[in-house]
Amino acid sequence: MILSDKSILEAMERGEIVIEPFDREKLGTNSYDVHLSGHLATYKERVLDAKKHNEIVHFEIPPDGYVLEPQINYLGATQEYTETHTCVPFLEGKSSVGRLGIDIHATAGKGDVGFCNYWTLEISVKQPVRVYAGMPIGQLIYFQVEGEILTSYGDKGSAKYNAKTDRPVESMMWRNKF
Repeated sequence: MILSDKSILEAMERGEIVIEPFDREKLGTNSYDVHLSGHLATYKERVLDAKKHNEIVHFEIPPDGYVLEPQINYLGATQEYTETHTCVPFLEGKSSVGRLGIDIHATAGKGDVGFCNYWTLEISVKQPVRVYAGMPIGQLIYFQVEGEILTSYGDKGSAKYNAKTDRPVESMMWRNKF
């Protein structure tokens, strides 16, 4: 079941959902709009290796915007810090963003119960497009969980994205054993 605007507000009052900064005007019927931070990153190397730590280079989006190019894997971040303690957050692109040919995640659209951080975006574009810090980039949709949670994301020893940061975070696949 997807939470309605009223249910999201009630969950926020109980401390089950945290959105900072929160703007009531960004709350839709059953979602909350999130915005692109001023931080982007790209990988240093063209060829990435799933078993190695692939380093990234951080840079700021200038006031007049930044042109994203096809064939480059950009990492971005949301301006909003979020916490979800009793439901599962899903991050989806806004239709206006998709109509510009911008994808905001390749595979990581679902968060976990207990995820407390800014969202790293996996941005790709179909053609060159100028983006701006603060532009609407996606929407969070919250799903009710059925059953008891035994271990939240923040309590998992294997959780790789617990360190609070407002900057994009590179893949931590290299920490897996395979």
